[in-house]
Amino acid sequence: QVQVVESGGGLVQAGGSLRLSCSATGTLIGAKSMAWYRQAPGKQRELVASITNDDDANYADFVKGRFTVSRLRFKNTLYLQMNSLQPEDTGTYSCNAQFIVRPPRGTYWGQGTQVTVSS
Repeated sequence: QVQVVESGGGLVQAGGSLRLSCSATGTLIGAKSMAWYRQAPGKQRELVASITNDDDANYADFVKGRFTVSRLRFKNTLYLQMNSLQPEDTGTYSCNAQFIVRPPRGTYWGQGTQVTVSS
């Protein structure tokens, strides 16, 4: 069974940086893509960034130029380097891993890690 675990969240002042990590374990199959989402209190979950196993990365407009997503080649490990953080970046950041080969075909989510940016 695939398990996804995030780490690296915390409290940071505006303008600071954090690096989030995500690991999908329980399978030797490489994920087709992995992604970071975030959800602020009272708001819907939104895509932050995603990356395929071909290193094709995509970003939400609100993080372009500030956040960088990366992935360890041949490993289901995902990172999100967040710079120039702002209070509006506060939220729970969750990672998912999408597999297209059966098993473990499907999309698996972690529990999330909290990011709080103070002004």
